[in-house]
Amino acid sequence: MTIIPEGYQAALSLYETQRAIGLIKNVFQVKLSAALHLKRVTAPLFVDPATGLNDDLNGVERPVSFDVPAVGKDAQVVHSLAKWKRLALHDYEFFVGNGLVTDMNAIRRDEELDNLHSIYVDQWDWEKVIDRNMRSEPYLQETVRRIVSAICGTLDELKWQFSNLETELCREVTFVTAQELEDRWPELTPKERENAVVREHKTVFIEKIGGKLKSGARHDGRAPDYDDWSLNGDLLFWHDVLGLAMEISSMGIRVDAETLDRQLAEAGCEERRNLPFHRMLLEGELPLTIGGGIGQSRLCMLLLGKAHIGEVQASMWDKETRRICRENQIVLL
Repeated sequence: MTIIPEGYQAALSLYETQRAIGLIKNVFQVKLSAALHLKRVTAPLFVDPATGLNDDLNGVERPVSFDVPAVGKDAQVVHSLAKWKRLALHDYEFFVGNGLVTDMNAIRRDEELDNLHSIYVDQWDWEKVIDRNMRSEPYLQETVRRIVSAICGTLDELKWQFSNLETELCREVTFVTAQELEDRWPELTPKERENAVVREHKTVFIEKIGGKLKSGARHDGRAPDYDDWSLNGDLLFWHDVLGLAMEISSMGIRVDAETLDRQLAEAGCEERRNLPFHRMLLEGELPLTIGGGIGQSRLCMLLLGKAHIGEVQASMWDKETRRICRENQIVLL
């Protein structure tokens, strides 16, 4: 469903929007790389499904597949690079305290389309080598604060060049677990809980997503083979234009051999133990890491005060969405 904010009018023209998107993408990557000690690398658009490197997200999304006659195999367009990045850190011989960042472009064919969701996904995918002592909640939270600082610093530079932008972000992060949200608002859905807490605190990191809550439900789905469900979370900001919580990043400290073993069993995904990536991880051959994805279009939409993600990225939309946007002067690229 498309939301049309009452009285909405884009702050920037189409030409200014394109300039601003370029500025955001250049400035933020520099700030993120400096904050987390990251180096840019080149990443794949598609992978061999037999490697187990593709991300299965919530376990129900179908990857886009195609045959490659010259190779004699099928390929899958990536859903994300959560596993590929960890293998790359191993292959490129990155060391503790340093990591990589890359442009990730994906197609999620089963995505439900609305103001925030498109079948085209673009992210800054990042991953960083850590040691055993860094596998902790304080380290996770400090990393989140550094990312928020990079986002707010990007907004400062953006508003210096586009003075008519009125976006305001809260630099102080509130940390809360998914279970604490269920305890406080048991009658609400997970999405309604997110809106309630982010409306109150503006910038929120919801921790410990993936495992079952006391109710037996899950706050949200997470694949069992990249995030440690006890050391992960989602970063959300309050989007004034739409009046809702906007997720900008899903991230976390990654599974080690012990947590992978436990989460594969809990998720009923025992067959993955035989895939090359999973065997390496279970045998302790891959580095301990922290990582995540930061939505490029989502961040542009947030900082520019846009009402629809189609205002900052080129994708495909159904006839009804295009009609509603056209009638309300929302220009879809």
